[in-house]
Amino acid sequence: MRSKSLVRILALVAVAALAVPVLAKPVSKNINLLQPAKIGTAQLTVGEYRIVVDGSKVTVQQGKKILAEVEGRWEERDRKQTQNSIQVGPNGEVQEIRFAGDSRVLVLSTP
Repeated sequence: MRSKSLVRILALVAVAALAVPVLAKPVSKNINLLQPAKIGTAQLTVGEYRIVVDGSKVTVQQGKKILAEVEGRWEERDRKQTQNSIQVGPNGEVQEIRFAGDSRVLVLSTP
């Protein structure tokens, strides 16, 4: 009897752990590009953009216009970032977006 209760509790905990990312609110942050860069297939010019992260879907907006949608994932770093920054690869594609006050970085998938 006791082992059945333990199995049920473990199953409930596993289901709850899987549901937590689904319940997470989308993250929305503003970034300023100081140089032209590429996200997905979109070529972005210098300016301010809104980044919306909903699960693994990353949307880049300027005003109400959606400019790009790519896949991304959060990776934990050992310290919090002191400022917003963007890591750009050799071909001008954005590889990582780092947000001030957060120890996670957003790693973007490249096409």
